[in-house]
Amino acid sequence: MKTNTKHISKFLSLILRHNPSKIGLELDENGWADVSELITKVNKYKPGLTNDILENVVKSCDKQRFAFNENRSKIRANQGHSIKVDLEYTAVQPPEFLYHGTVGKFREDIRRKGLLKMSRHHVHLSEELETAMRVGSRRGVPIILIVKSGDMYRKGIEFYQSDNGVWLTDTVAPEYIEFKTK
Repeated sequence: MKTNTKHISKFLSLILRHNPSKIGLELDENGWADVSELITKVNKYKPGLTNDILENVVKSCDKQRFAFNENRSKIRANQGHSIKVDLEYTAVQPPEFLYHGTVGKFREDIRRKGLLKMSRHHVHLSEELETAMRVGSRRGVPIILIVKSGDMYRKGIEFYQSDNGVWLTDTVAPEYIEFKTK
């Protein structure tokens, strides 16, 4: 029987980023879950998860959403949490420009309010235009925003980079956003 890693990845995203209590799991303050406990509790709801399958999901996830600790006894999501966790990020200098993919229905709100983190811990930005296009395409025809991250940084706004390369910041004010046109 072939394992559907995409399906498992989505379920792990739900558990490790948003709702660990769904399976009775507790994360520590830094978002880590014990691997053995995770496997045991997931298998009560969706049987078949093993260490090998979990390793494969972490390795093959195209967004690199998950990470193990050094001895692989713990796992966590790299970013995108809607629950309170401290991922221990250190502020770093971003590139001069970053990108954000969205769809047209949010254009006017973004023009007025900028990019807001909403229920997440941070606004997610990418270094690659292609990544922003892919993210924006998930909900329809993408609109790409060019974020003047260098200007923001020089004004004292902090940026962080997750283990999987996603750039994070608290908010992006409208004056730092350009709408990319074709």
